[in-house]
Formats: sequence, C-alpha cells, structure tokens
Amino acid sequence: MSHNLQLNAEGKLKHFLTIDGLDKNLLTEILDTAESFAEMSGHHVKKVPLLRGKTIVNLFFENSTRTRTTFELAAKRLSADVISMNIATSATSKGESLLDTIRNLEAMFVDMFVVRHGTSGAAHFIAEHTAPHISVINAGDGRHSHPTQAMLDVFTIRQFKPNFSTLRVAIIGDILHSRVARSQILALNTLGAAEVRVIAPKTLLPAHVETLGVTVHHNLNEGLKDIDVIIMLRLQKERMTSALLPSESEYFKCFGLTPEKLEIAKPDAIVMHPGPINRGVEIDTRVADGPQSVILQQVSNGIAIRMAVMSMAMQTQGAA
Repeated sequence: MSHNLQLNAEGKLKHFLTIDGLDKNLLTEILDTAESFAEMSGHHVKKVPLLRGKTIVNLFFENSTRTRTTFELAAKRLSADVISMNIATSATSKGESLLDTIRNLEAMFVDMFVVRHGTSGAAHFIAEHTAPHISVINAGDGRHSHPTQAMLDVFTIRQFKPNFSTLRVAIIGDILHSRVARSQILALNTLGAAEVRVIAPKTLLPAHVETLGVTVHHNLNEGLKDIDVIIMLRLQKERMTSALLPSESEYFKCFGLTPEKLEIAKPDAIVMHPGPINRGVEIDTRVADGPQSVILQQVSNGIAIRMAVMSMAMQTQGAA
C-alpha cells in the first residue's frame, strides 16, 4: 500500500488518508490554507465558490455527529453539493458490498468521498479502487488513522504556541485504541515538536509505542512536568474487548486531569481533547471548562481544516 497514493504526479494532495508519508511542507500548506478559511468564519457571508458544481458524499459507516457535521459545513462553505449517506438504512446494510456502494455512487458523477469506517484501511481501499477523478478523505478508520482530527489539533496548537521546535506535548489516556493519537504523534513529529510524551497505564499502550517517536510515562505527575500542551483522550470503551482497567473512578484518580494536576505542567499550558469528553473519567469539569481549555476552539478549527483539505484535494483533480 503506497502512501504516495495520496499525492498526484506533481506531489500535490489528491487523497487525505493518513499523515504518514506526508512531509512538513505539505502539512504546513494545509495549516496555512486553513488559516485563511478560519478568518472567514467572522465574515457575514461565510461561503466561497471554490467547489461550486462539485458533489461530495459523506460515507459514515460509524457514527460521529461532530465529525460529520463539520465535514458537511466545510463542504457547504466551499459551495459544494453534499450528500450524507445514512449507512444504517442504505444498501450496505442489505448486504451490498463496499465496492458496489462506491461503484453506484461513482455512476452518479460524484467528485469526493469522505469516509469513516470501523475497519482500519477502509479509506485506503476505497482510494485504491475508486475512479481516477475522485478524491477520498479519511474521516477515521478503525484504530488506524484520523488525519483531519490530528491536523485541526496541531492547527489549534499553532494558534497558541507557534514555535513547534520548543514544544513539549503530552498525550494522555487510551493510546491503544486511539486512531487520533497515532495521527497526532505523526503530525507533531513531522512538524518538529521538541518532545511528544504518552502518559497511560501499560494496558492502554500499544506494544513498542516508543517506535512512534514518543517518550513513555506511566505516572501522570511525572509526565506533566515542563509540558506546554496537554491532549486528553477518552476511554474508548466500545473498542475494549476485555477489562483493561480496574474501574473508572480508579482511572480518574491516577490519570484524570484535575486543576491540581494541571498545575504541574507549565503555567501557560493549554488543554485539548478531541472529544467526546467523559467528564469525571479522564478530565475534571473545572479543567474542561477552565481558562486553559481550548476544546471548543478545536471544534471551530475542524471546519477550517476540513475546508483546507477538501479544497486542496479537489484542486488537483484532473492533474493526477
């Protein structure tokens, strides 16, 4: 599976499937493009005609209200036509294969698929088999990747802490089941962050996690020292096949972010969470809603990042 599948002959973005294999220049171009779209959100008219006449299909085989909504809004603000497929009631639930679904949609002259799927590699599979003029954006696949979430996270970080070379970032919680964490680690390392730490109990870390380019801590108090950015992850109970934790209250006691624990990090540290939040499990409400939290900013930035990725991928159509 070639990661160059994501780029056209000129090295421009055609699909956005994973951070893996993309260089610092391309990630920076996505962030810079998003910045111009973020400024638009304050305008009276929030639309631009960049994708007028294009048709984008949201294929969500897994629920996610926020991700789907921000992709829809992003497409509409680019003036594209958007179809959101409710897969639970579509032909795939009647046994129609993934490729049959894609072929039927291709026959309706669509231009882009935004895909969220519970199976790792599903977006790559669609990109490999879809018609050459169609772009595919991965909106989260299995435990594998969630590249637009990682990009909106680093975009949010850049707004508050523009110098990545001095940045120490801690990602805390359920790393094992998190496609977001993998994408965040790749993006932060590609952009030159000084250090990326993961803080979690051993049962919630993938084997050989160090090979991703992180330092590992099992103690929250130790791991938070000198940290500029704290990214909390939710416990993905729906992906856990066995009891990996003694209890939620025990987890909160050891790894939950409280105002007291936040004081161990740098005084100007920002707190992030890709959502949805489990209050009182991984994060105290006083922190989630507190002055150092930028969680709602992340949600707003999701629209700008997804506009950037969609417009960049669509502008390479025909040049592949």
